[in-house]
Amino acid sequence: MEQTIQAILSRRSIRKYKAIQVSEEELGTMLEAGLYAPSGGNCQYTRFTVIQKPEVLAELKRIVEQEFSRMEVTEGMYRSKVHAIQAAKKGGYDFIYNAPTLIVVTNKKGHGNAMADSAAAIENILLAATSMNIGTCWINQLTWLSDDPVLRGYLKEFGIEEGEVICGSIAAGYSDQPQAKAQPRKEGRVQFVK
Repeated sequence: MEQTIQAILSRRSIRKYKAIQVSEEELGTMLEAGLYAPSGGNCQYTRFTVIQKPEVLAELKRIVEQEFSRMEVTEGMYRSKVHAIQAAKKGGYDFIYNAPTLIVVTNKKGHGNAMADSAAAIENILLAATSMNIGTCWINQLTWLSDDPVLRGYLKEFGIEEGEVICGSIAAGYSDQPQAKAQPRKEGRVQFVK
């Protein structure tokens, strides 16, 4: 129990990775943790596409940069999406921070619990990785481009179907940055009704 709490409290988003691939055993454990996440009605629609081939990762980076550089920032837009657009327009945008592994998480399009089920699976993977000293970062760029025809056309080659929505992805690898302290938690986010 203590190890579980420790993994939850010590998990951080990693944005700098060593050029060493995650071992198959560790990756298998991470994916198993994702498969055991809760799913509404026990539908188990969440799927994982693991990409480790450098040429495929490079092409995904190129597509993501190209598609984000075509977008315009609008008022009230989520600040991370604004950052993605601005970084893409500058060029050299690496949305996965040079991680050697990318796990794309998809679910059945139109399924009412698609995002919740996928989020639970993603968090399980993040915590399993943390417990094994593997760095991860929850990546939203492919989610924001889920309906982009260029991206979808490319991902179809790897078994991601038209009837699926991209709910998130995970950059994974061995961290090449110092362990960061957690930012202070905002007050007033817990309320009791007794």
